[in-house]
Amino acid sequence: MLVRPRIIPVLLIDDRDLVKTKRFVDPVYLGDPVNAVKIFNIKNVDEMAILDISASKCGKEPDYDLLEDIASQAFMPLSYGGGITSADQALRLLSIGFEKVILNTALYKSPELIEEISSRVGSQSVVASIDALRHGDDYACAILDGTRMINIAPIELAKQAESLGAGEIIINSIDEDGMMQGYDEELVKDVAAAVSIPVVACG
Repeated sequence: MLVRPRIIPVLLIDDRDLVKTKRFVDPVYLGDPVNAVKIFNIKNVDEMAILDISASKCGKEPDYDLLEDIASQAFMPLSYGGGITSADQALRLLSIGFEKVILNTALYKSPELIEEISSRVGSQSVVASIDALRHGDDYACAILDGTRMINIAPIELAKQAESLGAGEIIINSIDEDGMMQGYDEELVKDVAAAVSIPVVACG
């Protein structure tokens, strides 16, 4: 039986603007994120992820006012990542209409946060986001919107995320981001084979 793939658009937010990047650099302005959500309502997408790409690297917390506007217009389940540094922030995001929180930089810098949020709201609401870059024949991981490389492979970081209590993983290829050339299938397959929780392909 054919299982239809789930379609999950990822909207990138930079200083309240909807943007598109190529390999995590050179953001191009696309418009208003709230209007984009309305368009995807019409398209009947399965879910939507909102990522604030400047929040963590600029030390900002989530823009709750903008996120409330987005949640009020969305007819699909929402997840959000960017600038989350505490369980209280995660709970606030869930309270305004987001079903999941996405943690990337915190997965490496504050792994205990994954455990805390998972224990308080359940693993189904915690998504670990892994940004991977080809490094010769292998892969390396990056945090802070790709601006800092870390010494751990995507497979190992995925296993760590699962053990900490994440209920889902987004694996994002920096090399393929915005290039319109398809997924890095090798990367996706390797990560999916290493864990038992759902893996979402991005990039």
